[in-house]
Amino acid sequence: MERIHERLLGKVRLKDLMERQAGSVKGDGLAQVNGLVTDSRRVTPNSAFFALPGLRTNGNNYLQEAIDRGANVIVSETDELELPSGVTGVKVNDSRLALAQFAKRYHGSPDSSIRVVGVTGTNGKTTVSTLVRHLMERPGRPVGLIGTVRYHLGDREVPSFKTTPESADLYALLRSMLVAGCSEAVMEVSSHGIHQSRVASLELEVAVFLNLTRDHLDYHQNMESYFREKRKIFNGDNGSLPKVAVINGDCPYGRRLMEELPPHVQVLSFGSGDHNSFRAKNLNLQSNGSEFIFEGPFGSMMVTSPLIGRYNVMNVLASFAILHALGHSVSDAVRKIGAFEGVDGRMESVERGQDYKVVVDYAHTPDALRNALGMLKECTEGKLHLVFGCGGDRDKGKRLEMTRVACAGADRVWATADNPRTESQINIFKDMRKGLAKGAKVSFVEDRRRAISLALDAAQDKDTVLIAGKGHETFQEVQYTAIPFDDRLVAGELLSAKMLSI
Repeated sequence: MERIHERLLGKVRLKDLMERQAGSVKGDGLAQVNGLVTDSRRVTPNSAFFALPGLRTNGNNYLQEAIDRGANVIVSETDELELPSGVTGVKVNDSRLALAQFAKRYHGSPDSSIRVVGVTGTNGKTTVSTLVRHLMERPGRPVGLIGTVRYHLGDREVPSFKTTPESADLYALLRSMLVAGCSEAVMEVSSHGIHQSRVASLELEVAVFLNLTRDHLDYHQNMESYFREKRKIFNGDNGSLPKVAVINGDCPYGRRLMEELPPHVQVLSFGSGDHNSFRAKNLNLQSNGSEFIFEGPFGSMMVTSPLIGRYNVMNVLASFAILHALGHSVSDAVRKIGAFEGVDGRMESVERGQDYKVVVDYAHTPDALRNALGMLKECTEGKLHLVFGCGGDRDKGKRLEMTRVACAGADRVWATADNPRTESQINIFKDMRKGLAKGAKVSFVEDRRRAISLALDAAQDKDTVLIAGKGHETFQEVQYTAIPFDDRLVAGELLSAKMLSI
């Protein structure tokens, strides 16, 4: 009990954190550790500082700052560190993996007491995780959430700072949920998070695979590497096996994943094909939602969902499969889904009394943009206008593909800035122009606010304007600076001004 009490107070000995941990110690193995830190600016006295390798910098460059701020333990992949008296050095083979293992022990392995659902896939993670939390939560029984938009900790909500947090933050969040009374939590698991060992050894009750399409190839290099990262949370390469795998059986990568799973992992598949455990039939897609017949192991029932679009039917199916895997009533979920208010920046309407529809969506991959345009095309009587861009310092090959999708799916397109980062907008446009289709109506406008204004000017009665790429984000990344910019606020301001001028 004393050891647990000390851990809950944030006090634990290095020796206890290093239990079964491969690594060599130079200094005091009984040093008390009061926190695990990866940013030297966040170091407090008696912290253990982990010198993580990075794409642009290395934690070893900030050792002196960490020591000056009071770090008494330094964990690094190099054993050539010259540390002052009173500072213990720990040499490990993989500092990110070591951080995850230390963090799990430091926070008392909260994932052993909370049933955690990990949702991965190129598109749909935020919608599915948010919907699952909504469907599971009951009065007096909070459900935790870790995702792109926000973190729900059971007794409070905080803004998200990373889709999948660093392991030190992740286990701290899970412990906070446990203290607040959560027995279940849903989290988004990104491929970056898997590759960087942020979820290493995390115990997942249910692992969910939604889809895999082109994205992050600037990081993963090719689709095979991208798939293998996702696969790690299903096949044990991440350190543990899930009890249940919920997998999109309509996705080629999903079918491959099912074939490569260990035989003792239970699989629940979802999709439109008859081979799936959970199926959607007789889809009726409308401008304000969708209806379909839901078929599962327990029979069939009619579902009326407020989420629009064919791909959101798949997200609903995935959510029902997750609830079934956890032992929740799917019938109750079918009744409750009508009260779901949606997700910030996902097919979010902006209304200011105009006679055409304006929608903001996070679609920033070719497949997500294709899905969004296809869905809006089905429920738009007039023309479909699109504002979109491609990020700087990222997968350049995706840019021409995005433009091809835009030209094929929209009647009129405004290409503009979307987090140019350190890259010139002219160069980004140059890559995007390679995907132009003959006869397509595409305007290239560097200023995003101006591009949105022009699209709204062009819209007429019964048209739809889709502003894609940023969704819930409230900034533009330019030269390492976050400049305030919210598509929803900007569209609302422009619409209000245009309505006043009528």
